[in-house]
Amino acid sequence: MNITNDIVTEYIHNFYKPLSNELDDLREQSENNNIPIILKETENFLVNFLKIIKPKKILEIGTAVGYSSIVFATAIPGVKITTIEKDEDLYTLARYNIERFALTGRINLFSGDADDIIKTLNADYDFVFIDASKSHYRDFFKAAEKKCLTGAVIVSDNVLLKASTVDDSFDKGRRHRTNIKRMREFLNYLNEREDLSTALLSCGDGLAITKLNDE
Repeated sequence: MNITNDIVTEYIHNFYKPLSNELDDLREQSENNNIPIILKETENFLVNFLKIIKPKKILEIGTAVGYSSIVFATAIPGVKITTIEKDEDLYTLARYNIERFALTGRINLFSGDADDIIKTLNADYDFVFIDASKSHYRDFFKAAEKKCLTGAVIVSDNVLLKASTVDDSFDKGRRHRTNIKRMREFLNYLNEREDLSTALLSCGDGLAITKLNDE
């Protein structure tokens, strides 16, 4: 389901410009194979947002085929990226794509459980992108913030779950009740924490943009 409006989304897509022909091909391949990657409007927003905040080290939880990591690395010259993927098949595809784009020196790809891997990382990240198992967002967030610099930004993708986070009626067949329940709990958790500043946007499938306090 399109949580905004098909006409509005189509209009926005008219302004979409891939960062390269190779990335456009990777997007098309991923979409044709039903591999979840960031939506076009989400990509546009994140690319421009990253150009504004200019992070030096990015932590990504949920690599899929490596598309978003490659986008980030292409958009921000010199940025270093750590990305984690649990699914072995996707990890293999991501490794291939990162090598194909000649970005192995800037994108450090890990295979395994994010909670375990995050514990081994240095606390020097100034941007985090969460796009993995939706029922574990709160755990991912709490683990990631411990590895962030003061004032870092954490962006959580797909938080509206095709509008089902807003209303149960959008979950046809009641197939995603656990994800919905935990996502609502996660968003409430962000909102209730006075040491965080969080904005919830309807961009793409919903983004939660959280800034850690500068104190």
